[in-house]
Amino acid sequence: MSKGTKYLLVSLPSSITPSNHHDEALEALRSTIGGNNGQTYPFAIPNFKIGTLDALVQQADDLAKLENSCEQVVAKVGDSLKTILDGDDDRVQQHKTINDKPVDQYLRSFQWNKIKYRADKPIADLIDSLQKEIAGIDNDVKAKLAQYNQTKTNLATAERKRTGNLSTKSLTTVVNPRLIIQDSEYLDTHLIAVPNMNIKEFYKSYETLTEKVVPRSAVEVAKDDEFTLFAVVTFKKTSADFIHKCREKRWTPRDYKYKEGGKEEEAKEASQLEQDAKKLWGEALRLGRTGYSESAMVWVHVLALRVFVETVLRYGLPLDFICGLVQTNAKAAKNAKTNLDANYSYLGGNAFNRDNKGRPKKDDSALASEMQAQGHLGDAEYSPYVYYEFEIV
Repeated sequence: MSKGTKYLLVSLPSSITPSNHHDEALEALRSTIGGNNGQTYPFAIPNFKIGTLDALVQQADDLAKLENSCEQVVAKVGDSLKTILDGDDDRVQQHKTINDKPVDQYLRSFQWNKIKYRADKPIADLIDSLQKEIAGIDNDVKAKLAQYNQTKTNLATAERKRTGNLSTKSLTTVVNPRLIIQDSEYLDTHLIAVPNMNIKEFYKSYETLTEKVVPRSAVEVAKDDEFTLFAVVTFKKTSADFIHKCREKRWTPRDYKYKEGGKEEEAKEASQLEQDAKKLWGEALRLGRTGYSESAMVWVHVLALRVFVETVLRYGLPLDFICGLVQTNAKAAKNAKTNLDANYSYLGGNAFNRDNKGRPKKDDSALASEMQAQGHLGDAEYSPYVYYEFEIV
């Protein structure tokens, strides 16, 4: 699947050729599109169980909404793959397949999955099955990606604790517990990370920040390129005020409580997070790949149903039509559409106002309003034949 590839689905009655023969009708469509505007392939659509006209109109509306949902889910799953693969477009494209086939190959050889979506079921039942499936795929991929992202965030936090500067990193491996006054009724030891540029000011002013700071109690505990960590002793009564004054000076008070075996526990936690992140990355990638394949497959089946329902509404019964898939690009798609309009505008009958070349006028608001009211036009411009344009990215 190359970027910028567009696909057209075009359904026409077999009567576009005098013989009414399917192969000749498909060849006529191929000739109309023109080789320079894209490659045209047969797109096989089964004959589904046709209900009432009212039901078909409602189903056309439901399918339009469902197709929009499918397009959004495919895009979201594609974005998930991009997140999992750190934005590596080449690797992302390798995982964007449908049934283990490249997208264009799957579309060119499309066959309705009769085992998964039995064609002898009512169209309403098929729509319901496809709706549930696309919603399930969306939920599964979102849940797994959220789980992976949370673990990745936790791992990053653990990594900062291990490798950050003295204002953020864990102090478990930095502080000698003997420096901390334990279980005193009157005294507290405070650990303060001071920017190296402020050390002179710290020594000059820490004893007078508040009352009851133990004179000359500041002890340098550790130092890195940005901060120096000091231990300072105060009386408990003024501890809160001392911490507040340190923050005003932009010195960072650090919480620390000695815990037996804390070093080992912290290392074990970091190791476990690394293992969890690696495992979830693999699970998220597999689910993203599967989710892309399944959601794109649902989308194509929804498109096939849309073509069928719209074909019945446009051309009526008995049903005798051909459907072609055109692989093209944005610029050539416009040329193909122009050719289709020039050749098949007569399929709109007398419902269209026409210009002096016999083409239907595109500002026929009365017909557009009528078709929109019937529910099978949506926001698209009405054409006298069944036509859908889409991209699977």
